[in-house]
Amino acid sequence: MIVVFDVGNTETTVGLFEGDALRGHWRLTTDATRTPDEIALTLRGLLATANVVVAQVNGIAIGSVVPSMTDPLGEACQSLFGVAPIVVDARSPLPITLDVLEPLTVGADRIINTLAASRLHGADTIVVDLGTATTYDCITSTGVFLGGVIAPGIRTSAETLFRRTSKLPATELVAPAQVIGRRTEDCIRSGVVLGAADAVDGLVRRIKHEWPTAQVPIVIATGGLAPMIAPLCATVDRVEPHLTLVGLQMAYALLSSR
Repeated sequence: MIVVFDVGNTETTVGLFEGDALRGHWRLTTDATRTPDEIALTLRGLLATANVVVAQVNGIAIGSVVPSMTDPLGEACQSLFGVAPIVVDARSPLPITLDVLEPLTVGADRIINTLAASRLHGADTIVVDLGTATTYDCITSTGVFLGGVIAPGIRTSAETLFRRTSKLPATELVAPAQVIGRRTEDCIRSGVVLGAADAVDGLVRRIKHEWPTAQVPIVIATGGLAPMIAPLCATVDRVEPHLTLVGLQMAYALLSSR
């Protein structure tokens, strides 16, 4: 079994794979103040919920956009599992091409999404990753990352709205029953949630308009908010909330065999 970590700015998603099968997954708050011992204790507890003992884990892969978390997490894994983690980044020798002006600045999540989308679907793809930021990854069928778009994430936008306004209450982000809200909370939900869905549709249409190949790209929504936002979008073809975890498993398989 292997354990993979998708370390984002707000949350860290942990995946447990047995072969190619995702056996378990968990979301943790990303906290760079945690010590390796604290991280190891948390991981031991998570595995116990899946009836897995530490000795069954023989591989680790980390994709991180939070540098201050990478080393403590790697140290925790080395201590707990007795194996050195494989860290996936722009320098990793993966069968993809970063066709952008500054390839070393491309985030690990976007690299991993490129690998997963190209190998799973073999088609030109726009991956809309709905996390702390909403990213749009433009990927060809042959695994070329063409670039994309980075926009504020849905929760990031909502939290800014709540902080900067004195009379607007913090509101649970769920899809409203109708666009015209008759309570303040419903007005906020319409603006934030439906506004995010329309932003996805608008940017996807613009991206498709200047797509550089003759193929029409498929659109995949991933990330923690994908199941809520994607059904509100007209341009999303499918939802694959664990795409990045699957990409990490693929990266591990490729890099560990070298």
